Amino acid sequence: MGASSGRRVPVALTIAGSDSGGGAGIEADLKVFAVLGVHGTAAITSVTAQNTLEVRGIYDLPPEAVVKQIEAVYDDLGVDAAKTGMLSNAGIIEAVARTVERLGFPVVVDPVMIAKSGAPLLREDAVEVLVKKLIPVAKVVTPNRMEAERITGMRIKSLDDARSAAKYIVRELGAEAAVVKGGHLEGSESVDILYYKGEYRVYKAPRIKGGCTHGTGCGFSAAIAAELAKGRDVPEAVGVAKRLITMAIDYGLHIGHGHCPINPVAWAMIPAEKWRAVEIVEDAVSLLISESRLLAPYAPEVGINVVQAIAYPYARSVDDVVGVEGRVVRIGETLKAVGPARPGASSHMARLILAAMERDPGIRGAVNIAYHAELVDAAGQLGYRVVGIDRSEEPEDVARVEGRSMQWLISKAVEKAGGSVPDVIFDEGAVGKEAMIRVLASNALEAVEKLVAIARRASRR
Repeated sequence: MGASSGRRVPVALTIAGSDSGGGAGIEADLKVFAVLGVHGTAAITSVTAQNTLEVRGIYDLPPEAVVKQIEAVYDDLGVDAAKTGMLSNAGIIEAVARTVERLGFPVVVDPVMIAKSGAPLLREDAVEVLVKKLIPVAKVVTPNRMEAERITGMRIKSLDDARSAAKYIVRELGAEAAVVKGGHLEGSESVDILYYKGEYRVYKAPRIKGGCTHGTGCGFSAAIAAELAKGRDVPEAVGVAKRLITMAIDYGLHIGHGHCPINPVAWAMIPAEKWRAVEIVEDAVSLLISESRLLAPYAPEVGINVVQAIAYPYARSVDDVVGVEGRVVRIGETLKAVGPARPGASSHMARLILAAMERDPGIRGAVNIAYHAELVDAAGQLGYRVVGIDRSEEPEDVARVEGRSMQWLISKAVEKAGGSVPDVIFDEGAVGKEAMIRVLASNALEAVEKLVAIARRASRR
């Protein structure tokens, strides 16, 4: 049976090789399927022994084993869209092409020929079979520059060349659409060219310096297949894929000693982390307000802010730190949040926690309160690591640059604490700077809990 019309969760299928290093192949494809909200299924074509440095072995499955996997998925779950990756020999390519044509689901063909490490993944005698058998049944073909040159016989040095190649793959080779990817072309932008229904579309993204690229082709084609499975048309699907893979490169995982793998999980993790951070800050603010009688006397003139950063390695800017819009202020004997918790609501405290995370990624929450000597004494009595900073020592060139003050403050505090981030950092102010205590912790709620404990200890004096 085919895809069930009543099914709520779309099903996507990857027909590809397994990458033991987890950076490309079905391992990358299934991550992409998951973050884009489709159920991922797999038909393994080859098992590779590889890591970020090299491919040590390739072990192809028999073509009939690949077909059996495809049929097993199709007959029970249905297939809304599929993609192909590593199809290393002519027998597998022919079997996959026949099966896709017979079952009739849309397929995205990623014409994988060479691994990122340089190892060949497609045998010489299989290229012609790929061109004559598989490309004609493809919904979309997604070659990079080198693959497009091999498929079309053209030299591709410019965007005009890429346009010609994409058109050739559709008009002459029979694919419904073709995207010639621009990751290997020169320029400050990575530009992909889509040819579909007689028209060109251009997709641009900044070229990421220092990003991770192992698995880019796999992830890009998987994202197109996932979006097609959800009912998007080809141009929309390519647009989503371009945005996802750019983020996956940018937030790549710097592991291994070779070509580091992309991180498609960033697509879902960053917004999820921001939502969790909002919830944590809201809980922290609730605790602050519930302890108004204890804490209101210590509220600084500038107000209290409590912040929570999203997880490492995703926290990069103030927009990745949740704070309280307008801060928490004292009204009479009570505390009140002026606005909601949201990403980017804090500047100084956000920069403080980002600087702290550079030294210790586990420190993600902080709260500020006005400096009072009894609070400093109480923090020390509770066993917290307490460091005082003389703000008058802050260099003028640091003070003049937005955001540099908090980096300097953390740097000095870590230096005085012997290399670790302290629990409490205080200063007695300077010209134009209110005296302040900052309590740091693994999250915002814990930071406020520390503050409450400190204030209670101080109140017993």
